[in-house]
Amino acid sequence: MLDLYLKQTKCLVALDSIIFGFDGEELKLLLVKRGIEQEKDVWSLMGGWLKPDESLNEAAERILFELTGLNNIYLEQLSTFGDPKRDPVERTVSVTYKALINVSDYDLNISEKYQARWFSLKKLPELLFDHEQIVRHAIDRLRSKAAFHPVGFELLPEKFTIPQIQTLYEAIFDSKFDKRNFSRKILASGLLVKLEEKQRGFSKKGAFLYTLDKSKYEKNTSYNLYFVPNVESLI
Repeated sequence: MLDLYLKQTKCLVALDSIIFGFDGEELKLLLVKRGIEQEKDVWSLMGGWLKPDESLNEAAERILFELTGLNNIYLEQLSTFGDPKRDPVERTVSVTYKALINVSDYDLNISEKYQARWFSLKKLPELLFDHEQIVRHAIDRLRSKAAFHPVGFELLPEKFTIPQIQTLYEAIFDSKFDKRNFSRKILASGLLVKLEEKQRGFSKKGAFLYTLDKSKYEKNTSYNLYFVPNVESLI
């Protein structure tokens, strides 16, 4: 039996994380230069290699912390990319992860060996290997999930206004929503708790603040957010 294992081709396992962030206006992607990009204008996803004594989740968390200082953020495993020519240096299979964070909630602590920067999804630089394909796949998965689950709220502060939610979902789906219809439908979802507080400094009256009712979401994770355009195409 040992001979059977010894005859198999060995390959590296990489962990690549797609870190989406929202800065209140647009959706962004956290990219890094980690020393394997030969061209100066080429960037890559947060990535590194699996160690023999690690699980996939442990490796993804370690790599992200080593590159950016980000810790204790939710990472969701997305997919695996294994084209034999995806890495020209060595046969490598990539297991990808996705994270959603509010940019203002986190301070990046970048190792001196690396560079890291937020890029607008509309102005991404050239990406390493097949990372552009990985990002497109992650965006599709984000839109599909955001149509039926309130995952987008991970990108918002704990307290937010209806206009802030609308700006976020317009950024996720790269679409404009009718203000009245959006407000009516998001409130009808039953996911929000209206607070007595108002957001100040943007208008004389101020907009009421809301928070996500996590107890309702935990009981029913299959909400259909009907304000999402062309939701049938995402099924």
